[in-house]
Parts: sequence; C-alpha cells; structure tokens
Amino acid sequence: MGVRLCVGLGNPGIEYAMTRHNVGWLAIDALLKRLGAEGACEYRFSGMLWGPFNIESEKVYLLKPLTYMNLSGHSVAQAAKGLSVKTSDILVVYDDVNLPFGKLRLRAKGSAGGHNGMASVIAALGTLEIPRLRIGTGKGEPTEDLISFVLSPFDDDEMKVLPEILDRAAKAVVAWVTLDMERAISYANSSL
Repeated sequence: MGVRLCVGLGNPGIEYAMTRHNVGWLAIDALLKRLGAEGACEYRFSGMLWGPFNIESEKVYLLKPLTYMNLSGHSVAQAAKGLSVKTSDILVVYDDVNLPFGKLRLRAKGSAGGHNGMASVIAALGTLEIPRLRIGTGKGEPTEDLISFVLSPFDDDEMKVLPEILDRAAKAVVAWVTLDMERAISYANSSL
C-alpha cells in the first residue's frame, strides 16, 4: 500500500472562501464529499489534514495549507516529510487564470507557470517533478490587475456550474490515485 498526498492550494479567511484563488481548497471539499468524509480534520503541517483514506490500494491524505498561498510550500514540505511521501506521490491542485473557466489540466511535472503558490511548493521540495492538477479560472480576455482578478469571487453564471467542475476535479484526483499517470492525464484532460 502506497501513501499519497493531495494538496489544495488556497488562502485562509472567510473573505477568500469563494474566490478563484481558492479553487484548490474547493476541490478538496468536493473530494471529501465524494469520499463521504466531510468531518473534522487535524491541524498538522501548518495546515488542515484529513486521512488517511483508502482508495483502492493507496492511503491518501488531503491537505489545505494555512500558510497563505505564497508560502504553501512550507506546509507541503512538512507534510511530505512527516507522512514519508515521495514528491511523485504528491498532487497539487490549484487555480490557473491562463486556462478557460472549468478546464482541467493534469500534468506529471513542470514549471509554476507564474503561480506563486506552485512556485513556493517547487522551491520547498526542490524539484519540478511534482504532479499537479490545474483548474481553469480564466475568462479568456487579458486581465490588467491579476491580483484583483484571482481574489475576486465567481460570478453568478460561474457559480451555477462550479459544483460540476469541482466534482470533475475530484474524479480527476481519484483517477490520479488509481490509474497510471498517462491514463490519469488522458482521463482528467478530456471533457469527462
């Protein structure tokens, strides 16, 4: 039985709860619902930790860092060490303004692509070889004030379809746990 860690990036505080930048946290909530485990968490590794959950032959932990986005790597590195999880068995879930709203992209490795939370994780773990699931939050047009945009709430039309997008993200995480990486990527990156 292997150990996996799924990390949803976001910011603590009620003012950030339903913003684009917190879609990683919202995906963790959807996964907890799918696993029937919306109960109490432990406060460990500078974050909120749930698990382990048994998904097929894997023990899976879920983590929401409480360090604020730009310091997320601190929490992820603590959890990786404390739970003895290899970097290839860590999945980081976060928002991507460069992807159209609702589009999912699972990758085995890569750069941070301008995302400060992912940049922090890469720096803390010392490698680009970290699986990640990006959830599109973009609107298609260039945004002059990126910080204001990512910290803005979803609009009414987006809120209507957000539960379905988060459910697809939860299914993509389960695919990452249960399938080999190539098949998981194919599954997650299709329209599901």
